[in-house]
Amino acid sequence: MPERYYEQKHFVEDISLYFEQMGIPRMAGRILGVLLIANPPEQSMTDLCETLQASKSAISTNTRLLSEMGLIERAPSPEPRQVYFRFAPGGWVTFMRMYLRMMASLHQIAERGLELLKDEDPALRERLQEAHDMFSLIEDQLPALLKRIETQRGIGTNGG
Repeated sequence: MPERYYEQKHFVEDISLYFEQMGIPRMAGRILGVLLIANPPEQSMTDLCETLQASKSAISTNTRLLSEMGLIERAPSPEPRQVYFRFAPGGWVTFMRMYLRMMASLHQIAERGLELLKDEDPALRERLQEAHDMFSLIEDQLPALLKRIETQRGIGTNGG
């Protein structure tokens, strides 16, 4: 096998391990890794099964997850009855907006916790205060950064 093949396999595994550390199935990370470097960018379900030596159900389950996260999308199929996928344009921004919404929810929970502890020793409030302050800053700063990235890359806005 050529060296490039092994480098590509290593890249796909690096992506899969990163996503696994985030609590996302390793197979989803492998699929994403393949779609990030695939040529052509559109890969069929069959291509993904063969490349990753995985079952159709494993690919189907994890492509659905990645689609829900906004990272990949179905692509037009050049073959009848074949499903193709590709990395979604603006996928990283969509992904980050999803995490921003999750952080906003955690921010609200931290605010409720601070309210619960409002009459307690400030030292007891510190753990929640740290979370509250961090999520406040992220909610304040990240949307502008994502908008800037969208503008620079010519990506349509995805809400947020």
